[in-house]
Amino acid sequence: MPAERTREHTVPVAAARRRRLRADQARQLADLLRHQILAGGYPTGVLPLEDTLAADYGAGRNTVRQALDLLRGEQLVERRPGVGTVIVCAKYPHGLDRLQGLAETLHEHGRVTNEVRTVGPVRAPAPVAARLRLPEHSDVLYIERLRLLDGLPLSLDLTYVPLDIGADLIGCDLENTDVFRLLESLTGQPLGHAEITLEAVNADAHSAAVLQAPRGAAVLMLERLTHLGDGRPVDLEFIRFRGDRITMSGLLHRTAGA
Repeated sequence: MPAERTREHTVPVAAARRRRLRADQARQLADLLRHQILAGGYPTGVLPLEDTLAADYGAGRNTVRQALDLLRGEQLVERRPGVGTVIVCAKYPHGLDRLQGLAETLHEHGRVTNEVRTVGPVRAPAPVAARLRLPEHSDVLYIERLRLLDGLPLSLDLTYVPLDIGADLIGCDLENTDVFRLLESLTGQPLGHAEITLEAVNADAHSAAVLQAPRGAAVLMLERLTHLGDGRPVDLEFIRFRGDRITMSGLLHRTAGA
């Protein structure tokens, strides 16, 4: 009797393992194809035929189809009758190894403009005052901007700047100029370094509406505290990027003894 029960369980367990293995392979292939797409590996905008992909990557047809389904779910590609699988959504590279504003980062890809939604002095929340090394209850300049690349919404930026510097920002061209450039011009010194944290969060109703993204969609949240060259913290930002339109990258070096 125990032997019979063992045989009964063997078949479904083996089938589940095969299904899981195929899903793993599809995920692995989707990762490779995504990289090729984002790196410009398909300059015509059309992916090779399924048979070609299967041969190139040593994968089965079903695995290739599942991988393409994953990419369609990300709205990176779509299937068009008579054409094949085409790339429908470009992602723009945002480097993490240099301290630059969005317009500086994406200057090769189009023109960045800012829809300034809010700008003015506010009482700094306690965590903001602490991060900017300001006395409790200090006023700061608060700026909320929708950042667009050639009219395409990319990010929603919430920025806090000490008021002794931020007061002069109010009269500046915030619609067409990165805050980083303005800060360097107003203070007469270069920016030095920034502390960053990057995580995925779900878009709240307000952020989703402003970014024209589905409510609850995952967005990339970049928290960045930027310091002047003399070490003073001068710009605290909470930036929500549309994850389907931006990709983060950087160059890392391993230090001796690590």
